Amino acid sequence: MSRPQPSAKALDLARQVLRIEAEAVLALSERLDGAFLEALALILNCRGRVVVSGMGKSGHIARKLASTLASTGTPAYFVHPAEASHGDLGMITRDDVLIALSNSGESAELLTIVPIIKRQGGKLISMTGNCRSSLALTADIHLDAAVAQEACPFNLAPTASTTAALALGDALAVALLDARGFGRDDFARSHPGGALGRRLLTHVRDVMRSGSAAPHVRPETPLAAAILEMSRGGIGMTTVVDEQQRVIGIVTDGDLRRAFARNLDLRTLSTADIMGRRPHTITPEKLAVEAVEMMENFKINQLPVVDEESRLLGALNMHDLFQAKVI
Repeated sequence: MSRPQPSAKALDLARQVLRIEAEAVLALSERLDGAFLEALALILNCRGRVVVSGMGKSGHIARKLASTLASTGTPAYFVHPAEASHGDLGMITRDDVLIALSNSGESAELLTIVPIIKRQGGKLISMTGNCRSSLALTADIHLDAAVAQEACPFNLAPTASTTAALALGDALAVALLDARGFGRDDFARSHPGGALGRRLLTHVRDVMRSGSAAPHVRPETPLAAAILEMSRGGIGMTTVVDEQQRVIGIVTDGDLRRAFARNLDLRTLSTADIMGRRPHTITPEKLAVEAVEMMENFKINQLPVVDEESRLLGALNMHDLFQAKVI
């Protein structure tokens, strides 16, 4: 049996879907008004938590909104409205704010629990596509997420409406993030286990090689001995330090190759003869991602780690950053 193949109009249809959804989000930005600011104020002054709820496709968007809020400084969780009617309603207190999502604004499961929540003193923010719906009229604050049409050819499947609700939820979360002064360090603390946490929490001091693991020689050291120190260190370089252990130079594999290319007699040279002077360095309190940026910007693979007076504290190379999964 032959399998269906995409028709020639598939790309045109896909482009139309993207245009419709983009226009829906753009229209939202032009409709934002005082109700959005009221919703922000209500959440910022909430003494409890933000509870987000919705059915069907709106439920999927509600889950994402709850997750985004929680990871950006606003304690929040998702409650399924059908489960709420069978016991989970006990999770919601009078100090909480409920954000209810429904494109029609007539979701029976939501309308069942809303009066109970309001009766016990909880506040309600509705996000619907119909400002005259039951949910919108019951809410303390209504956020208009209406769209002119769905991207579905039959104007039935939730497409543009879910995209609009998703974008409006993101706008709410980011505005709250900014109002709370939620910064990079806060974000890192709420994402400690993944790549984001590693990038935002890992400092140079956490990955650098220190002590004897950081190769170093004096400028008068014979180059042959410096090569042995480089081999011992295993990071493709050795730093060059003065009597006060201040970094004054660096010798890398590249420097050795260039010396060979010039037919220099390496047996007669000192480290100072080929070292790179004024090398790029980094301090241990910098983020490891800043070391990555320096290496990429200056096209280098190693960095000496120094204190404020340029004294050697350690060293790292690109492989160390790979191992730490910062890259």
